[in-house]
Amino acid sequence: MIDTFLKTVVTTAEIPVNLKNTPFGRLLEYQNCGLPLPKCSSAELLVCMCMDNRKQLRLPDNFAYILRTGGGNIRQSEFKVSYAIGVGGVRHIALIAHDNCGMVNLASKRKAFISGLVENAGWRPRQAMDYFDANAQLYEIGSEIGFVLSEARRLNSLYPKVKVLPMFYKLSDGKLYLIKSGQAPQL
Repeated sequence: MIDTFLKTVVTTAEIPVNLKNTPFGRLLEYQNCGLPLPKCSSAELLVCMCMDNRKQLRLPDNFAYILRTGGGNIRQSEFKVSYAIGVGGVRHIALIAHDNCGMVNLASKRKAFISGLVENAGWRPRQAMDYFDANAQLYEIGSEIGFVLSEARRLNSLYPKVKVLPMFYKLSDGKLYLIKSGQAPQL
């Protein structure tokens, strides 16, 4: 069960020592603990998360760059990540997966995808089919936790001086969870 991989954080005391007083710890404090949102003058964090409309983060203005893509998949968004690091100066990236993600098992959504593009966008059926078939494999994430862990490893390798933390958002309670797998960076 997915819950066996997740660590709940609902009080500041539950934030692991290596995350306290970091942008990751503050993210948990704002989202899960309800701490007041201060004024921030610059971004401390890049948050990469799914574009799913069912999840929203509670963050102060200017605290984070936020990159939202289907499944939180940033495999073709490295330039945007590099911009946040190079120009924006962020040194922490929170990768946030969530349960019941639409980018899992895309093949099962093929028919709905095609008919939706035909009805809502005015595409021809063949055009929509070809588009799905050419792109679905690129955007399929497999399991949410497996994907966010592999992306964290990939980004840690690509940006060795940047701390990357995979996290999980539960739709049922709107909380962020730490993934128990030894993936938390040493700060």
